[in-house]
Amino acid sequence: MRLSEYTDYTLRVLMYCAAHRDRLVTIGELAEHHGLSKNHLMKVVNDLARQGLLETIRGRGGGLRLLAEPETIRIGDVVRATETDFRLVECFDATTNACTLSPSCRLKHLFDDALAGYFKALDGATLADMTPGRQGKPVATARSTRLQAGRKLPSVVAAPLPRRAARPGRSA
Repeated sequence: MRLSEYTDYTLRVLMYCAAHRDRLVTIGELAEHHGLSKNHLMKVVNDLARQGLLETIRGRGGGLRLLAEPETIRIGDVVRATETDFRLVECFDATTNACTLSPSCRLKHLFDDALAGYFKALDGATLADMTPGRQGKPVATARSTRLQAGRKLPSVVAAPLPRRAARPGRSA
């Protein structure tokens, strides 16, 4: 499964705003920091404002800020709100399923369980957990529970790397 660019941008905006709670953040600042198009970011910000996650202030000296506490924003909820299709296989949609194996196939159940596990992991993490310098509750994963005490886990999410600049004549 691959997340859309829209979801990627949404998570970047939220993480950046959570890391800079002490001030207003501008679209221009976000675009420059992440190497993204201002137009794409404006769509993301408007959507997040409609959802009540961001406050936007227009005009000179304006910007945006996170409205909710980062500890209350689950990553799974953000992904559900921004992604449009979680059908991993054809048979997930009964209206378009034409698979001849459906009556006896057990693969759908395996993928269904995998998707449930995916969201269980995402729901166990908050924006605070993913923001440098902020600490929410630790995210328990199957891997982390297997590790011995004293062994340090690598950072799961670091500051996003800047995108490559778009080629001339193409929008990012």
